[in-house]
This record gives sequence, C-alpha cells and structure tokens, in this order.
Amino acid sequence: MTDLNSMPRTSNKPVRGAQSGFSLIELMVSVTISLLIMAAILTLYLDISRNNNEMAKTNAQIENGRFAIQLMANDLAHGGFWDGYIPEFDDLTLTTAPADVPNAVPAPCQAYTSWTAVDKANLLGIPVQAYDAAPSGCTSVVTNKKANTDVLLVRHAENCVANGDNCEASASGKLYFQVSLCADDSAPYVLGKNGFTLHQRATPAGLTSCADPASPNFSDIRKFISNMYYIRDYSVTAGDGIPTLMRSQFDLKDGELKHQTAEPLIEGVEGFRVELGIDSLSDSGAAVNYTQAVNWADANNKTSPTNRGDGAPDGVFVRCTTAAPCTAVQLTNTVAVKLYVLVRSLETTPGYTDSKAYRLGSITLGPFNDGYKRHVFSTTVRLTNISGRRETP
Repeated sequence: MTDLNSMPRTSNKPVRGAQSGFSLIELMVSVTISLLIMAAILTLYLDISRNNNEMAKTNAQIENGRFAIQLMANDLAHGGFWDGYIPEFDDLTLTTAPADVPNAVPAPCQAYTSWTAVDKANLLGIPVQAYDAAPSGCTSVVTNKKANTDVLLVRHAENCVANGDNCEASASGKLYFQVSLCADDSAPYVLGKNGFTLHQRATPAGLTSCADPASPNFSDIRKFISNMYYIRDYSVTAGDGIPTLMRSQFDLKDGELKHQTAEPLIEGVEGFRVELGIDSLSDSGAAVNYTQAVNWADANNKTSPTNRGDGAPDGVFVRCTTAAPCTAVQLTNTVAVKLYVLVRSLETTPGYTDSKAYRLGSITLGPFNDGYKRHVFSTTVRLTNISGRRETP
C-alpha cells in the first residue's frame, strides 16, 4: 500500500517567503547613488568647515583691531591726568605769566635719575608724543620696529590711588605722583602750594609733615604712568613675519626707573598711524601765547581769553615725522589724537589675493598682493584732561 504523504510533491508555484538578491546592475546603481550622496555630504562638510575657519579668522582679526584701538584710546583718554594739579600755563585763574610753559620736547627714554625740575615740568605739560621712527635714546626699547609705522607715547598719573581698590600696591623705589595741598612743603616731595612731586616711594619717616598720611592735608599718591606703543615686525621669533603691537612701560627694574623692554600685546597689527589735533587758536581766532598772562576779552566776566586755546583742534591734524618733527608748542597744544591701525588676519585665505589699498589718514598702504585679509580701524580721541581745562564760556 502506498503512503501518499511520503510521495514527492511537484508544483510550478514558487515557495512562499523565498528571497532573491540584487542583480549586478541594481548593485552598481545603488553604489553609484551612495557615492554621490557621500560626495555631496563631504562637499557640504568641507564648505562648512572652510566657512567656519574663515569666520574664525575674521572674528579674530576684528577682535584684534578693536582691542588695539580700545587699548590705546583708553590710555589717551587719561593723558595729562595729574590728579588735582593744573600746570600754570593751563590755569585760567592765574593772573601772572606762567612759569612752566614747556620749552623743549621731553626725551622719551631718559632715566629718572637724570630728570631735572625743568624736565619734570616739560613731561607734565607734554603728556602725548608721536614719532615715525624710534625716538632718540630709545633704540634699546623700540626694537625691530616695522617700517612705515609710528610710535606713540602717553603719560599720566594712574587713575586709581596706590593701595586702593583694584590698584597696584605702592612699592619702595617706584615712581609716584603726588599733588601738594600745603603752602610750606619742601623738596623733594612737593614744590609748593598746589604744586606736585614725582618721587620714589620712601618710608613715612622720610616725608614732610604735610605729606604724612596722618595729616589732614595728605594727598593721594598715584603711580606715574608712561606707555610707549609701536609695531614690531615679528611676534615670538625674529623672522616669523607676524607684525605685533608692542608696549614699553616706565617702571623700576634692577634698581633703575626707566622705560623697560617692550612686551607683545596684539598680533596681526600691521599698520599704525598717529595724527595730532593742535589747539593753536583761541575762540576769537587769535594765536595762543602762553608767555603772557591771560588776556580776557571780557575781563569782568572772565570770558574768551584771546591768547589761550579753546580746547578744540584747529586746522588739519598733524603727523610727527623725522623730516618734520612736532615742536614743543605743537605738543603742548595737542588736544585730540587720531589713531589708525591696519590689522591683517593671522593666516592666509586660499584663493584670495589682497589687491586693495588702505587709507590711514594722510597716507595709503598697499596693495600687498598676498593672501591675507585686512581691515582698517580708526578713532579720534579727545584729550579731556587738557581740552577741558581750556574750555571757557
């Protein structure tokens, strides 16, 4: 007897659930599509990465430019600040001819030990100086200066009181400025009523009674500030080609008070121009003359001094050069400063060529025809401490 269940079955219908693979053509098409998608994603990634890199370089360039301008502008804003002291030639209450009109441009890098009383009066009366080359006597301070850039010097008393909040503690041997509030003080600490002193900090026993902190007439001491800015042609290693904003500060080192070796501040600052606004005319249009007593247009109401400046720059701004250095008269009457800095990116941009020319005041730089992107930053700073003293009704 035949078992029907054990007999082989035949059928032309495919077995339900069976799988079939890709054909070679289908596989090649899918691989091609995958490669195209991957190429598109990779291109997108590279574009985003490149754009992010360029954005980072641009942001760094802008930040460096703004920081450089802000740093020097803030310093200039304090230029000529001497606490409560007012030079005689800027004191409109003085009834006699002033005796402290600056008669020479101060030597920027002269050590304190060689300062005379005249030198001190000159550097207080001329708090801002500018040059197109390393100043005389400063070759050990202004080193490797980038060609065709300027040098800026700013002086003032520290805007915070020594030993006060957020201010450096006073230290023996450092130079401090102190206003006299007494009529009978003697050198070397004060020079008379409403005078001043520049002195190296000593022990309290070495001070006169009026300068004694226990005295009701004691005046604050403020560190003497003198900052010199210039552009060096390298950043870390000579020849690295990264122009850098430098600053030399007047301070105590190895027992000597003088301008110290400059320190790097901001990389990528390639161009630097300084122009001075000179207050050469009174508000009546007459030329200033500080060798005479104040001549008031209205002596009764003390308005419009005809031989004193009015605190506003007159005419075009002036650039101090080796061929035409600024005089003591010009620097004494400087009431505003224009700053220009040309900042470049720290890395080149592939496929980019800088064919632009850049205007920095009275001069033009470029085109450089290289792969660095550049931008000019500028500002005009009013020397409030000087111009404010000259404003009258």
